[in-house]
Amino acid sequence: MRTEAALRLPGVHTVLTGADLPAHARFGRRLQDWPVLCSDRVRFVGDRVAAVAAESSEIAEAAARLIEVDYGALPALLSPDDALRADAPILHPDADSYAYFGTRPQLPHPNMQGQLVVTVGSHAARAEAFSSAHRVFEHTFSTPRQHQGHVEPHACLVWIDSEGVVHVVSTNKTPFSLRQQMARTIGLPEEQVIVDSQYIGGDFGGKGTSLDEYTCYFLARATGRPVKTAMTYADELSAANPRHSAVIHVRTAVDADGHFLAHESRLVFDGGAYAAGKPIDGLVVRGGLSTLAAYRVPETRLELTTVYTNNVPGGHMRAPGEVQALFAGESHVDMIASGLGIDRIELRLRNVVADGEANSIGERIRESRLADALDAARRELRWDVPVPDGHGRGLAAEIRHVGGGKTALQFQLVPERGAIEVLTGMVEQGAGAHTVIRRVASAGLSIAPWRIEVRYADTASAPVDPGAGGSRVTHVIGQAALNGAQGMKNALQELAAEAFGWPVDAVRLEADRFVAGAESASFEEVVARIGRGAPVVVMGSYGDAPHGHDEPGDFNASVYGVEVEVDQATGAVRVVDAVQVVDVGTIINPLAHQGQLEGGFAFGLGAGLMEDLVVSDGQVTTMTLGDYKLPTVMDMPPLRTVLLETVIGPGPFGAKAVGEVTNSGVAPAIANAVADAVGARVTELPITAERVLAALADNKKPR
Repeated sequence: MRTEAALRLPGVHTVLTGADLPAHARFGRRLQDWPVLCSDRVRFVGDRVAAVAAESSEIAEAAARLIEVDYGALPALLSPDDALRADAPILHPDADSYAYFGTRPQLPHPNMQGQLVVTVGSHAARAEAFSSAHRVFEHTFSTPRQHQGHVEPHACLVWIDSEGVVHVVSTNKTPFSLRQQMARTIGLPEEQVIVDSQYIGGDFGGKGTSLDEYTCYFLARATGRPVKTAMTYADELSAANPRHSAVIHVRTAVDADGHFLAHESRLVFDGGAYAAGKPIDGLVVRGGLSTLAAYRVPETRLELTTVYTNNVPGGHMRAPGEVQALFAGESHVDMIASGLGIDRIELRLRNVVADGEANSIGERIRESRLADALDAARRELRWDVPVPDGHGRGLAAEIRHVGGGKTALQFQLVPERGAIEVLTGMVEQGAGAHTVIRRVASAGLSIAPWRIEVRYADTASAPVDPGAGGSRVTHVIGQAALNGAQGMKNALQELAAEAFGWPVDAVRLEADRFVAGAESASFEEVVARIGRGAPVVVMGSYGDAPHGHDEPGDFNASVYGVEVEVDQATGAVRVVDAVQVVDVGTIINPLAHQGQLEGGFAFGLGAGLMEDLVVSDGQVTTMTLGDYKLPTVMDMPPLRTVLLETVIGPGPFGAKAVGEVTNSGVAPAIANAVADAVGARVTELPITAERVLAALADNKKPR
């Protein structure tokens, strides 16, 4: 690599290559296998090989064009099948030297990133079920890479202060995790890294992985100057961490009445060149287990494999793995119903998991509203009323866990404003986490919401928090807010009793007033007195205990139903009506909750009909948003939502989740509606006009 011409350009401060960095300079959320700058080989088209720090972005870009790199060709592995051949080149021959947070499991092939096999029942019983079944149905599906579509791209600013502390302003949604990753990558203690993620510009899973913060650190260290960078959308689409493409093979044994007897699934994810974007232990996308998660199946074997290839690295995206699995599983269920001549809703009702039962993954469900949701969808879609020619109806059912974790919040009385400040390290990525804190704290304290002031702080000042994601935020941050509010309320009641000479047991804070029998005082009066003393600080914390395998867990049920119109001459598909039935707990923020439902449908509509991050010979070809089609408001059909309310939920006041139970069922519902309309089964996403026409042509072939 030749950098001399770039260094001579006026305004350039430094140029770094992989040779200038420590040999261990790799990053990742669980496995640190992605080089900050490549030194000996590049593994995909978007790999970074050099970094320029200059006075302006224009100068830096001009300098980058002056860098000359000589590449020697290596064999390219562009599909998981190629990578898993016995004689395939090993893409990461030095994998044993990579840092891993935990203990990395042993794998049967060196080009595997991770593998997970889950079984329910026994091998013998499963084999018997398949051999003696009335019918066995077997199908294969495929799904593409998709970009998260967040409003703003990845960006960061890094500087090193006079005491050697590294300050990172980042769009990362999990700042404490980024602090841990950066400390290991750059070789500093965690307390010497401060991450601030005040504004992240949207997420949908893509902002859990940071890509250039590490490079900016080494540039800042080399120049003694603050360094910032921002990816373009071409960078995002070609070199970030999209949803994994996948091939899904499913096989199910049924009896004559359509009851599921046994099920096998095998999902192979194209993990791309690096596993750095995956935070889950084992480096698999666990949502891939969900092919028949909504159903009772006594004998199952579910296999997930993530494979290294020379493609763009896969990461997490809203409901990771479930979009792929649900498209396959719910399409498969409709195909079973068609093969048996059973109504598609009736087949589902015969098999859906009920309260207290275990589903196909072996997860025991505390409360299942699946049957209720299916009945509501039947009613809303007017399922038994005929539709016009070229129209069809389809639906898809799912059940999804409510995420857990632990966090803490600091509550402090602010006497001069008559307010309670809540300090949190939870980023506000746009879903309303801080509003949840405010509303729950207000209800727990029995004071007006405007008295609750939520303040985000960086990793040096805020209590540790896991960050946004995993359908855990309302549950975890809400319970911590309720715990802190109750603690602060008790503290204020005791201080009010002391200040006014009231019996401690008699004091109650209710509707912004402290009441003790016949006496009372306003919140302002009490705060004015107790505010002269020591600061009033209370910690609110929460950490849900993992439930045992046989203990019921908390889940959301959801059913999407759609009606489509299909033009058989062109294959064009238009969704003309849609309904989502979702089981919800106590809704903390109704406006944001409804926004998540409607936004989730739009997200699923894109996955179903248009989104495809196309890779050709290892190169992403959809490098602009003009080529990569995201749905807009003009694409949205009429959408109705039906809320099945309950008070059974793990969050505050019985809240459940909503963020990731809203999008996975849309694509299979559309595929099922297309098949109902014209008898054409599309088994590959997105469901384009070309694929519908191909399916129609396939139907006409002699069998």
